[in-house]
Amino acid sequence: MSAAARVEDAVKEYGAGETRVRALDGVSVEFAAARFTAVMGPSGSGKSTLMHCAAGLDTLSGGRAWLGDTELSALGDRELTLLRRERLGFVFQAFNLVPTLTVRENITLPLDLGGTAPDHDWLDALIDVVGLGDRLHHRPGQLSGGQQQRVAVARALAGRPQVVFADEPTGNLDSRSGGEVLGLLRSAVDTMHRSVVMVTHDPAAAAYADTVLFLADGRLVDTMQQPTAARVLDRMKAFDGRRAPAGAR
Repeated sequence: MSAAARVEDAVKEYGAGETRVRALDGVSVEFAAARFTAVMGPSGSGKSTLMHCAAGLDTLSGGRAWLGDTELSALGDRELTLLRRERLGFVFQAFNLVPTLTVRENITLPLDLGGTAPDHDWLDALIDVVGLGDRLHHRPGQLSGGQQQRVAVARALAGRPQVVFADEPTGNLDSRSGGEVLGLLRSAVDTMHRSVVMVTHDPAAAAYADTVLFLADGRLVDTMQQPTAARVLDRMKAFDGRRAPAGAR
């Protein structure tokens, strides 16, 4: 299966000398196209750093990263900005909506900033999928947390990105609203054929994915296919401060 994004021998270090921290320590991984991948691990394991570097939001200290066939390290700042705008979507825990804009304006904001006319058929289908047709003229402050995150998911998908990167997208939501958002991300893969990479600490959220990657101490230590919440929880319990043995489930 082709890779929507990948990193090879990825190293990321912060600081220098005695304060230097190696957040990624030689990670090589592929995120499959039109699949849902979850990334898990203890706090400080490097999972958010991996996502940020794979998405071109941060640069690697060593190794290489690709989006499709495009190597990110070969791009300048302007080229990276255009790539992120045109080929990637982002969903964050904090929603990051503009409070003075309506729902529809928030959804189309990345396209408007890029001077790109929206595909109205795609946009209408997207609004229908996220169930916000009766909220398009509302502002974020008039919506529940779950509705705001659904707007954020729609915004991430509005430009038909190759990959959507989601960093703890349900972290601020109750279980019902979180389930709605995860169902939307799952639908983006199954019906819209997008690729989704999600960082999460929640085994129930990870169970929506096709594949779960487990990081510890900046290294990839395990991979699980067709996860369930119970299997993911059992695997997470193994992280007791010692590096877990490598291997696949």
